[in-house]
Amino acid sequence: MSECLTCGGLGLLVMLVGGWWSYKVIKKRRMIKQKNMFFKRNGGLLLKQQLSSHETNVENTKLFNSKDLEMATDRFNVNRILGQGGQGTVYKGMLADGRIVAVKKSRVIDEGKLQEFINEVVILSQINHRNVVKLIGCCLETEVPLLVYEYIPNGTLFQYVNEQIEEFPLTWDMRLRIATEVAGALYYLHSLASSPIYHRDIKSTNILLDEKYRAKVADFGTSRSITVDQTHLTTLVHGTFGYLDPEYLQSSQFTEKSDVYSFGVVLAELLTGEKAISSTRTQESKSLATYFIQSVEENNLFDVLDSRVLKEGKKEEIIVVANLAKRCLNLNGKKRPTMKEVTKELEAVQTLQKAPNLQQNYEELEYVQAEMYEPWDAAPSSTTSSVDAQPLLPSQSI
Repeated sequence: MSECLTCGGLGLLVMLVGGWWSYKVIKKRRMIKQKNMFFKRNGGLLLKQQLSSHETNVENTKLFNSKDLEMATDRFNVNRILGQGGQGTVYKGMLADGRIVAVKKSRVIDEGKLQEFINEVVILSQINHRNVVKLIGCCLETEVPLLVYEYIPNGTLFQYVNEQIEEFPLTWDMRLRIATEVAGALYYLHSLASSPIYHRDIKSTNILLDEKYRAKVADFGTSRSITVDQTHLTTLVHGTFGYLDPEYLQSSQFTEKSDVYSFGVVLAELLTGEKAISSTRTQESKSLATYFIQSVEENNLFDVLDSRVLKEGKKEEIIVVANLAKRCLNLNGKKRPTMKEVTKELEAVQTLQKAPNLQQNYEELEYVQAEMYEPWDAAPSSTTSSVDAQPLLPSQSI
């Protein structure tokens, strides 16, 4: 009798263990099947195809599993949220190796947003520049795709320009350096990357500041890589109101000069401390581009400058940078400078800051600028009149 009970107990135990093991196996198979389904739905196959057809740093772009990122973000705890936007929510996380990262979790499963996600991975995999945010990897086996970036701790340029972070105001020297760094990153994208890249959404909220307050250009969801012989992209209009190139709005043709226009708005933000679009200005001047150009036309530049710029910046430096912003905002894209020219001019201003004879040096800079213009552009004749020397833009409304 006892032997029967023992046999029965063992049989029951074997059945329980077998049942539990079968359950685990089936569950694991379902999870693998679900992850494979998510991987395909999130564009994993398309992403692999895109990566293989571009010159990319594939070996540096890691595919994370979902458990790694759940642990890194404490299961995407709300206390880890760094920010939220149109594309999704960004969480602060720590990987198993101790690295602090930013994890972007897509908001919804949407075909258009999915294409932007894949595009961002492909674009960032082609870029290696100190002033462009670095993509560490991605995860495609979850319900919504995830991107993993280097963590940039000091917020966005927008927050500082608009004094949302009052305890650390941007000095004139910092503004000039940040403008030069962003210009250099765009010059790299347009001219030095393996294939020319148009960012297509340059704005102060897409410029992050690292631990040393160096600029990092971010958000490449709508960016495009083009062939060397292409001059423009004909697409549905993408971008942010207030930063959009008026020519692009009219023609739907995005060129490298469209990025230049958007950068001109950022320069105007750095000079004035004003927002790209503001309801506190008059109806005709809601657009910062319009407001800035009107102020220059009416010789009121020094009345609209940010107080810190006015206090710390030398008049010659301010005039050169304002003149550069005005040229970037030219309604005629062909008359805007290239990002290479913008970068060289800003670097020259930084270099000349340290020189003893400012007046002579800035006159030399104006001479160099004159040499760079096409015949139809009127070059500035002197330092003190550089803002007024170029043909001024009519009031523009975006």
